[in-house]
Amino acid sequence: MPLPSRKTSGPAESTDRVRRVHILWLRRDLRLSDHPALHAAAGTGFPGTGDGAPARVLPLFVLDPAVWDAAGPARRAHLARSLHTLDADLREAGGRLVVRAGEPTRVLPALVRASGAAEVHVTADFGPYGRARDAAVAEALDVPFRATGSPYAVAPGRVRKADGTPYRVFTPFQRAWAEHGWPEPLPRPTDLAWAHADSDDPPTAPEPAGVDLPEAGERAALAAWREFRAHGLDRYRELRDRPDLPGTSRLSVHLKFGEIHPRTLLADCPDATFRSELAWREFYGDVLWHHPETVREYLNRDLAGMAYDTGPDADALFDAWRAGRTGFPFVDAGMRQLLAEGWMHNRVRMVVASFLVKDLHQEWTRGAAHFMRHLVDGDPASNSHGWQWTAGCGTDASPWFRVFNPIQQGRRFDPQGDYVRRYVPELRHIAGRAVHEPWRIGVDGYPDPIVEHAEERRVALDRYRAIRR
Repeated sequence: MPLPSRKTSGPAESTDRVRRVHILWLRRDLRLSDHPALHAAAGTGFPGTGDGAPARVLPLFVLDPAVWDAAGPARRAHLARSLHTLDADLREAGGRLVVRAGEPTRVLPALVRASGAAEVHVTADFGPYGRARDAAVAEALDVPFRATGSPYAVAPGRVRKADGTPYRVFTPFQRAWAEHGWPEPLPRPTDLAWAHADSDDPPTAPEPAGVDLPEAGERAALAAWREFRAHGLDRYRELRDRPDLPGTSRLSVHLKFGEIHPRTLLADCPDATFRSELAWREFYGDVLWHHPETVREYLNRDLAGMAYDTGPDADALFDAWRAGRTGFPFVDAGMRQLLAEGWMHNRVRMVVASFLVKDLHQEWTRGAAHFMRHLVDGDPASNSHGWQWTAGCGTDASPWFRVFNPIQQGRRFDPQGDYVRRYVPELRHIAGRAVHEPWRIGVDGYPDPIVEHAEERRVALDRYRAIRR
C-alpha cells in the first residue's frame, strides 16, 4: 500500500477545549453537504442527527488494506483524488482530514485514546464487509459508536412488503420506496469546531496509463449534477440507452464514493425515469442487505447448478471478451470503454454481460469480478445484482429467456455506429451502421466473430431449460 510513514501535524487546536471531541470516520461519504453523520458528530441539533450537544469534530479516513488492496487502479486513483479534494474543503472550513493506514479495529481505538474522543460517528454501511467491520470496531471501542444516515435515500431494510418480508422484484419495491419517501437534504454546517491530530500523508495512486477518469470530489459532483439537470435531464428518457450520445448523468462514481448523496438528486429531480434509475441502486442495496452472501453467490439457488464452460478454450474466449476482441463490435466497444475510462454505459453493460454468460457460457461471477477490478464506480450491490439479473439468477421473476443479440443491440442503440468507431479504431473507416457487421466486407486487424450467436443462444436456452426442469 503506497503510503509514506512520515507524520505531519495539523494546525493548533481550537482554544475551545471545553467541548468534547467526536471522531467522524468517513467511508462512502466523502463530502460536507447533506451529511447527517457530520451533523451528529458536531451536535448541530438537527432532528435525527444526535443529541445536539456541541462537540469538536475530528474527521478521519482509515486506509483499510482490505478495501484498498481489493480496489482496481482506477478506483484507487479516484479515491486518492477525492480524499485530497475533501481535505482541501475541510481546510477552507478550518479543519483537516486525518488519514491513518491500517486495520480499523486497531486504528480507531488508538485514535480514541490519543485524542480523548468521547464518541465515534459514522454513516451506516450496509455492505457485507462494512457491516462486519463496523461490528468489530464497535466491539473494540470503549466509547459509543454511533451510525447516522446511510449512502441511500432510504436505508436498506426499511422498505418491506405488508407481511414484513423483503422485495425481490423491482417494480413493487419502487412503488413502496417512493411511498416511504425520504427527508430533505441537510444544509452544509457552518462555524464548526474542529479537532486535529497527527496524520499519515494522504494516499497517492497514479491514474492507470491510458485511462481517462472523471474529476473527483464534492464540488465536481455537484457541478456534474447541475450541468446534467440543466442540459440533459429533459432528454434523459429519450437518450439514456444511447451510448453514442451524452444522454446519462455519469454520476455513478460520485454516488459510489458519497461525493453526492442520492437525496440531493431526488430533491431537485422532477424526471420520473431518472428517479426510477436511482431506485434500482436502492433496490440492489436492499437486496444485498437482506442477502449478503449474494455479493458472490446466487440469489436464485435453483440456477446455481447451471452448466458453464471451463478449461483452456473457455479461458481463451474470456481473454478475448475482456480485451474487446470478440469480433462483435458493440461488445468490443464496451469492453474497450471499460479499459479506457473505468466506466461503461449501462445498456452496454447488459449486452456484454449477456454475451459472456449466454454466448460464451461463462459463469457470471467471472465477469462480475472483472468489472469490479476495472470500474471506477464499482459497487458490490449494483454490480453483483446487475450481473445476476442478466444471468437469470437474480431478482427478476423470469429473466432466463433474455439473450441479447449483440448485433441487433448495436443497430438499435448505436444506429450510426459512432460509439463503435469511438472505441474500436480498426473500424473507423467503415461508415454508418455497416460497422456492426464488419465481417461482411472484411477488415484487416479486426477478428472475425469468435462464436455464432444464433447457435450459442440455442445452447444457452437448452441449458436453462434443463436446469429449470
